[in-house]
Amino acid sequence: MSRIFLALRAFFAILFNAQLAPKVEGLLAGPTTAEPSASVRTTPVAPKAPPKPARSEALTLLATLQQEARFVDLVQEPLDQYNDAQIGAAARDVIRNCGKVLQRLFDLQPLEQSEEGAAIEVPAGYDPQRFRLTGNVSASPPLRGRIVHHGWRASTSQLPVWNGGPEAADVVAPVEVEV
Repeated sequence: MSRIFLALRAFFAILFNAQLAPKVEGLLAGPTTAEPSASVRTTPVAPKAPPKPARSEALTLLATLQQEARFVDLVQEPLDQYNDAQIGAAARDVIRNCGKVLQRLFDLQPLEQSEEGAAIEVPAGYDPQRFRLTGNVSASPPLRGRIVHHGWRASTSQLPVWNGGPEAADVVAPVEVEV
């Protein structure tokens, strides 16, 4: 009902006020390049989704492990021709360097500070992403058990920024050429 009265009021205001008519006509014509007045309501525009990255973070992590620790080389190498001592010697440096990369990028910390084998109580309503129960799990929480593995949490995530082109988005390690 109030819109009817507003329309009648606007009609008579336009009819008897020659200066108001062009303003209302402009409003009815739609948006212009001029700034809208404070009384005109505008519909907010949803922000555009950010462009999909050209390379996944998983590939960036894998490339970093390869570049700094030769991880892919080790796991892709056929091991049949080597004895256990040779494999262990080669793996020692790769594992040490992979640990350095993971610590630098993620600052890994134990999820539970107690030693493995220590008693622990899993509370009712526990988060299954925080606790993985094994053994006799038929009882209802709270549950008592012993720590088999203390778990890990990443206190940061600082992956290197990849700045290559789309043609190299899937490259984990470039071809090395000695000239």
